[in-house]
Amino acid sequence: MLRKVAANKLGQVGGSFAIVASRYNGVYVDAMLRAAREVLLGAGAKVRIVRVPGAFEIPVVAAKLAASASRRYSAIICFGVIFQGETSHARHIGWGVTQALAQIQVQHKIPVIHGVFLFEKEKHAKVRCLGTKHNRGTEAAHTALQMARVMRSMR
Repeated sequence: MLRKVAANKLGQVGGSFAIVASRYNGVYVDAMLRAAREVLLGAGAKVRIVRVPGAFEIPVVAAKLAASASRRYSAIICFGVIFQGETSHARHIGWGVTQALAQIQVQHKIPVIHGVFLFEKEKHAKVRCLGTKHNRGTEAAHTALQMARVMRSMR
């Protein structure tokens, strides 16, 4: 069951965040990207956006950002939308991306927020990506801000 995304009162968090977003299924990804960017900027954060062709290309860019010695990010948010077709290809892409993002965050000790979704129906993507009530971009940004705070507290 979907719950409304709670508006967390985090105040001015600051920090530097990267968003890696797929261009494929751009209508949905762009809506999450806009929502996340708005939340992050509202919290006083710096935001870098890197666009990639599709969901499968997200992990390599996330890994490069995580490994960047010249610029340390508070968190990396990854957005992509995959639609399940008649073959198992979409599931394989989704599983591979999930495994890679989990590995990146553990290896580099940086929060990697997983906003790459596999949908069976377009109506599900509309509710979760285009709406304001359940926008996963807003949710991802709040998670990134909260994780940035957790990681700072552990220094």
